[in-house]
Amino acid sequence: MNAAGYRNLRVEARGHAIAIHLDVENSAQAECIGWQLFDPDTNVFIQEGEWLKLAPGDSVPVDLEISLPPEPASYRVYVSPIDPAQGWAYAQGKQFLVIDAEVAAEHARVLNTKLTTRGAMLRRGFFRALPSVFTYPIRTVTRNRALIRSMVRRDILARYRGSFGDVFWTILNPLLLMLTYYFVFGVVLRTRFGADRSSAGFVLYFLAGMLPWLAFSEPVGRSPGVILEHRNFVKKLVFPLETLPVNQAVAGLVTEVFALAVFLCLLLGLRHHIPLTAAWLPVLLVPQLLFTLGVCWFLAALGVFMRDLAQIMGFVLTLWFFITPICYPESSLSPAATQILSLNPLFMLVRGYRAIFLENSAPALTPLLAVWIISFVTFLLGHLWFHKLRRTFADVI
Repeated sequence: MNAAGYRNLRVEARGHAIAIHLDVENSAQAECIGWQLFDPDTNVFIQEGEWLKLAPGDSVPVDLEISLPPEPASYRVYVSPIDPAQGWAYAQGKQFLVIDAEVAAEHARVLNTKLTTRGAMLRRGFFRALPSVFTYPIRTVTRNRALIRSMVRRDILARYRGSFGDVFWTILNPLLLMLTYYFVFGVVLRTRFGADRSSAGFVLYFLAGMLPWLAFSEPVGRSPGVILEHRNFVKKLVFPLETLPVNQAVAGLVTEVFALAVFLCLLLGLRHHIPLTAAWLPVLLVPQLLFTLGVCWFLAALGVFMRDLAQIMGFVLTLWFFITPICYPESSLSPAATQILSLNPLFMLVRGYRAIFLENSAPALTPLLAVWIISFVTFLLGHLWFHKLRRTFADVI
């Protein structure tokens, strides 16, 4: 039906019901007309009314009375012709009537009435929601910053509570890990970087590459189980679940801070100065954190449905580590492999860290711009994925 298919439209509230009168131009020979009720916020189907048979003709009067649920809420009504063989006309892209209403104190109130198509509704919803796609993740973090700070502190302290080293394991863990890799690649395999063939040069280049990796791998490895670990927050409490992966990412950043302190002390001891280009570090930290957050949100939501994801990510992170030139020089790769692997954001970050700390130069502009774009897109899509799936967490856990 076209726009002329509905004439003399009148919509009014009667108690907690809506009365609709319209004249339908049934030249398309639709057999019935009916209505469906939806939640306007989630687009979840609520109920469907009886179908009313339509007589063919130029002007068929139709009177409908739709009883809304008595619970105070907003509702959306679709009124559309129906072909029993093909289904609802609105689902086939044809025009239909949409009524937005609300119920308060068991009385309905009509908010809006319009003739539209499903495609037009989707386009309007997309453009209306587009600004929140960019702002909502940032608002989530800033609004809950006190909670995030408290939970990060508790997570770090509780992780090693009761152990002999206590909180000092926050420093010892990354230090022991770096010493292990140094022994394997620096001592046993005698790997060297660039023109500096000394073991001290290898240590500095290796540690500079490990800094972004530590802040990324720890939260990403833990994020698949974070919702299951806090399942009581899902079922019993009104809690901003989006902050749980954020806690992991910030805790990983704290680990990097301790590793960075060790690295800077070593840099001072071996080269006797910290280059001024180290001031570029925040330009690398921001996309690194955005990328880590996006991946953590994605894995945290997926981990609710795939209980084996934590084990899979252990393998993926091991592979990811070795395709990133952290413990071997980039020059050992073939040009074709370098071109492919350089699309890895961690590859770009490792390059950037080594440039600002060891090569006394700013990060290359093109890779820096690429890592910012990739990180920001990952951040937005990861949050969108988490926000979309979180409604179903309680049904699965």
